[in-house]
Amino acid sequence: MDLRSLDIGALELLVGVDDHGSLSAAARRAGVAQPNASRSIARLERRLGVPLVKRATAGSTLTPQGTVLVHWARRIVDGATELLGVADGLKTDHTAELTVGASMTVAEHLLPRWLGTFRAEFPDVNVHLRVQNSSTVFVSLANDACDVGFVESPTVPTTLCGTVVARDRLVLVVPPDHPWARRRRKITAEELAATPLLVREPGSGTRTTLDDALAAFPRAEPLLELGSSAAIRTSVAAGVGPAVLSSLAIADDARSGAVLPVDVDGLDLVRSLRAVWRPPRELRGPAADLVRIARGSAS
Repeated sequence: MDLRSLDIGALELLVGVDDHGSLSAAARRAGVAQPNASRSIARLERRLGVPLVKRATAGSTLTPQGTVLVHWARRIVDGATELLGVADGLKTDHTAELTVGASMTVAEHLLPRWLGTFRAEFPDVNVHLRVQNSSTVFVSLANDACDVGFVESPTVPTTLCGTVVARDRLVLVVPPDHPWARRRRKITAEELAATPLLVREPGSGTRTTLDDALAAFPRAEPLLELGSSAAIRTSVAAGVGPAVLSSLAIADDARSGAVLPVDVDGLDLVRSLRAVWRPPRELRGPAADLVRIARGSAS
């Protein structure tokens, strides 16, 4: 298989199954008829040589192979969307531009509301969003590739300025049939460290926060590294294993019972979410307006 045979529309449907829980829902969001969506996924499965979606009368879910591949599909779809957005932006002169880098949790759960408010206040500003892990946001800022970033990392390079815009807590979640779901005694931090977990990739703020919190204990090798909270959340619900994720990312699945939060004794996983930018300390222009909106929404 070569790049020319890769169907981005089918990748978008695969990401939609991960995000919305079924192929029919993914097809509706993409504006594709259900039969055409099924055929697109079937062609993608043949070209990749692995099953991606489990089909059943109650709906469709990702296979283990699909769960692993969907976070790469998400990167391709996000990149293609950004390419189209940038191309569209080049067609017209705009009075102002704002490029925002955001880590996954912020981009998925907080930034849409912030950008909606920003767009209502400043409709003439053209916004470009880059969804990256925290360490890549720092690099983008250093390389002058974005104007402001939003990160989950517990530390910020001394070469950058920053301010706290929100707070979040990491939560241990397990499949409903996991032994920890029925245990009355709390899990200890040492037990958690010794357990293979589903984790984000190195450089992710979620991964860094967890690694820092468990630094005093011997660590088990990760069960699996995945590139998005959505992929990890789906894997936990499918019974692959436990994970530590943002309370923002697991809220819906925890309410539905698809995953179960488990308390960890003596482990503080509260973290600050920050806006970061290049000096000077006083941020100006559209970036300053977006940071103001973000801070205001948390108060």
